[in-house]
Amino acid sequence: LSRGAGGCLVPLLTREAFVQALGRLGVPFVQCFAEADREIAGLANRWGCPVLSLDSDFFVFDLAGGYCPLSHFQWQSVRAAAGPRGCYVPARCFSAETFCGHFGHRSKALLPLFAVMNGNDYIGLEALEPFFSKVHLPRGCAAGRGGKHLRLQGLLNWLAQFAEPAEAVDSVLKYLKKHQREEIRELLCTSMEDYAPSEMNLEDFFQNGSYECEAARKAEVPQWVLDDLAKGKLAPFVINVLILRSTFLRVQVENMQRPSAHSTALPIRRVIYGLLLRVSHSTEDASPSKQTNELPIVCEFDRCQKTLKKTFVQAASLPPDFCDDRFPLDKLMEVPMSCRQMLLLETLGVTMSFLEPIPSHLQLPIAVTCYWMHCSEPKVKLNQLKALLLMIVSGELQRITDDPDPTVLPAEDDNIAYNEFLKWKEKKLQNNNFDLDAAHSFCQWQCCLQMGLYLNQLLGAPLSEPDLSSRLYTGTLVHRLYQELKSAPSVENLFILSPKMAQLYLVLLNTVES
Repeated sequence: LSRGAGGCLVPLLTREAFVQALGRLGVPFVQCFAEADREIAGLANRWGCPVLSLDSDFFVFDLAGGYCPLSHFQWQSVRAAAGPRGCYVPARCFSAETFCGHFGHRSKALLPLFAVMNGNDYIGLEALEPFFSKVHLPRGCAAGRGGKHLRLQGLLNWLAQFAEPAEAVDSVLKYLKKHQREEIRELLCTSMEDYAPSEMNLEDFFQNGSYECEAARKAEVPQWVLDDLAKGKLAPFVINVLILRSTFLRVQVENMQRPSAHSTALPIRRVIYGLLLRVSHSTEDASPSKQTNELPIVCEFDRCQKTLKKTFVQAASLPPDFCDDRFPLDKLMEVPMSCRQMLLLETLGVTMSFLEPIPSHLQLPIAVTCYWMHCSEPKVKLNQLKALLLMIVSGELQRITDDPDPTVLPAEDDNIAYNEFLKWKEKKLQNNNFDLDAAHSFCQWQCCLQMGLYLNQLLGAPLSEPDLSSRLYTGTLVHRLYQELKSAPSVENLFILSPKMAQLYLVLLNTVES
């Protein structure tokens, strides 16, 4: 997108907001240790239901209930049906069997080979170019139509002559140089295995909450980490660091001439790396090669202007409580909660006494906001801080208006203030210019919040987790508030009709400024 091409970008905390929304709606879910495709296919076949997804790999899996691409659901055309089925949304369901029948295939088992030969995450098309340049692919029904599907249809028609994948692979290899054949055979066979539904029984997780994973066991992932990952209480970021010692930091709409917005949150990430990868300080029974004080290294892939750059980052050195060999990662939850909370607050540069006037569900975002004010380069402008805090207050006002506490009598002035706020939102904005520097600053805040959340989760939530899924951050609103504060400072009194919200705004502002 930054280079002018097309693309799609979702906000940085979309995954976290989605997980919270699933929890709030009571939708059971599992977060898999690695790629989820095979486990989804295995569960779908066990339950005899279709897979709903936007991943075209599911066209290739042999699924008992078929595959329904989300793009083919007619969401606006809910139909009424007689009988017990009730209403339904029209959709399309694809099956490997019908697909193979259309192309005269005898074996669905050839579909994974077809997918792999057309290039997937592991095999580039260039490896098979000698095959495509020499083989005669029958065009069949595609003859004379041209376009990008010719090779696809030709390959499908060519594969139809074989009964099994092994036979087809042997035939493909004949077109390659002898010294390449075994390596390509291994690549093809390994890649085809990715389309075999997993034998793992995910049903156990939904019935009794236990998530067993052979790959995680081999990698010696602590059971509590695996359990929290499966329940969505830890992010995939944690596993990537723990197992791969690397992570991709996602780019947002930021100022490409400036350092990546993620650089602001680097000190928080280093503490996370220290917790996940800390080495034992015991020298007993350790070989000379293991007796080292060097801190572990994590490889970060991040933006450098408009290119991707690899940086090796050293984990932070941790306080004594966390270096104690009685508390390795698998016993992290045995470290007293007071120590875990102190590590979180010290990393963010705040104390609990500062946060005490703040409602508990806002303490983490406000601690992160203090960190952002202190660590951002260039420095955060006062109007940016005010816009952010006003946005948080608007979310609180919406929360108590839309979802009131049944034990508390609703205040009429809150309803009046909320209606005034809605009227203000509907007004046409006088200055609608996009401020790239402000956008960059708010991106930095989101990066800090993301890593603050991950550190809080890893430490067993010493602070309450904020509600991301509906009210905490709205990019368009914070930009609008910032623009209006520059031209009409009276916007700061947006919630003056609600004494409770006006007081909350002042408490948040005073806490961060102090």
